[in-house]
Amino acid sequence: MGSAAIVAGLGACVPLTVVTNHDLAARLDTDDEWIRTRTGIRQRQVVAPGEATGDLAVEAARRALASAGTDTADAVVLATSTPDRLCPATAPHVASRLGLGNVPAFDVAAVCAGFVYALATASGLIAMRAADRVVVIGADTFSTILDPDDRTTGAVFGDGAGAVVLRAGTDDEPGALLGLSLGSDGSRSDLMGIPGGGSRQRSTGLPIKEEETYFGMQGQAVFTQAVRRMSASVQETVARCGWRLADVDRFVLHQANARILVAVARKLDVPVERFVTDIERVGNTVAASVPLALVDGAVSGDLDPGHRVVLASFGGGLAWGSVALVWPRLGTVQAPALTDAAESYQSGAR
Repeated sequence: MGSAAIVAGLGACVPLTVVTNHDLAARLDTDDEWIRTRTGIRQRQVVAPGEATGDLAVEAARRALASAGTDTADAVVLATSTPDRLCPATAPHVASRLGLGNVPAFDVAAVCAGFVYALATASGLIAMRAADRVVVIGADTFSTILDPDDRTTGAVFGDGAGAVVLRAGTDDEPGALLGLSLGSDGSRSDLMGIPGGGSRQRSTGLPIKEEETYFGMQGQAVFTQAVRRMSASVQETVARCGWRLADVDRFVLHQANARILVAVARKLDVPVERFVTDIERVGNTVAASVPLALVDGAVSGDLDPGHRVVLASFGGGLAWGSVALVWPRLGTVQAPALTDAAESYQSGAR
């Protein structure tokens, strides 16, 4: 059993319900042009009533396992900030539904940076020879924690899940995770988050105000930090690999805002055409963002075996990270599945 983590399978899942910019404009003070010019988003998909993060995570993981040509794994690491319940973690239930038995399973909470943090954690399990194969999932349903009357967050966020299977191997294999870089800045934790519901708010004994139960962010400050932190992290990871930025064939960054991606490309002085993007169709899917973009790139052919690829993300905390790999040849990678829960609900609604 090798000690390097190799990407061996890839899968994704999105809910059935599509919310277009025109749908939002029908109930909020906004319009399609306002949203597109500020975010690059035309539509996003949201969970149906009764559907949760775990449902999306299970289907994405099933597809990743199928892509890897297996139905077993030694551990599950789930990156999410919208667990099915506040307590316990969602990952053990996901592992059970996948039929993986009594494997270690746990959640990682780093908001939009969660998937890269989960990759790092799973790589550690493999490096310590505690696992030979790990399912790493990024899944979030931010539509469940947004103020329905806030046009800014409503326009940006969508729901989804993406997963990879990591297997043990050697660091000279295609798909090996290389040059990892992680960071955080807790002094700016107030830039985005949910004020109410945690132990700090609850310990005051004061009732929770409704507006404190929703996710909010300081848009311009977040934009500036995202560009700065992801650019620096990418540069650090590329240097650790002994590469140059010009050597990188594809950048797969957190799909927060199309303008952020353009700004990072300019700061790195690389063509934006090397950036894999799917934000127009799915919006900001938080921890699912990077793996969903990977699936999009794999299905479209934008990611080819042998490509030098850098993944990077940034989110609340503040937290950020990046990792590099040479893109491997994978088993069949399918376009994102629609969840059974969404399909069942829609069938019943008809």
